Amino acid sequence: MRITTFTDFGLRTLIYLASLPPETLTNVQEVSKIYNVSQNHLVKVVGQLRKLGYIHTLRGKNGGIHLAKPPEEINIGEVIEQLENHLDGVDCASPACQLTPCCKLRHALKDAMQAFIASMKQFTLADMMINQDELAPLLFIDRLDSNLGA
Repeated sequence: MRITTFTDFGLRTLIYLASLPPETLTNVQEVSKIYNVSQNHLVKVVGQLRKLGYIHTLRGKNGGIHLAKPPEEINIGEVIEQLENHLDGVDCASPACQLTPCCKLRHALKDAMQAFIASMKQFTLADMMINQDELAPLLFIDRLDSNLGA
């Protein structure tokens, strides 16, 4: 199973925000710099994470983004399930497949996808942070300006 780039960026954003002290504001520009990803794409990801209630966004000069709930309350499997467009394993319609009427593969793939999500639902964002001492230098947390987002 390979998740989409959209979901990958969503999970990376949550990990970054969880690496910061609680209620610390950052911004999309900073997150995109840290991960070397498109700021325009990340704006869409952050917008969706906001809609889903995982992050708060504050507009204006002193605005920014931060986690909306503690990492212990953010389930990784649920995040993946909500960010992924297709969890059926295969698209039988594009191009139309002549095996569709009797295909067993799509059912097996659907079962595998469900097993993947069930497995990922065993983890929270807090579980992804148990090695925070190793993560912080990789995310340049120790070099962040304390006024970031202010």
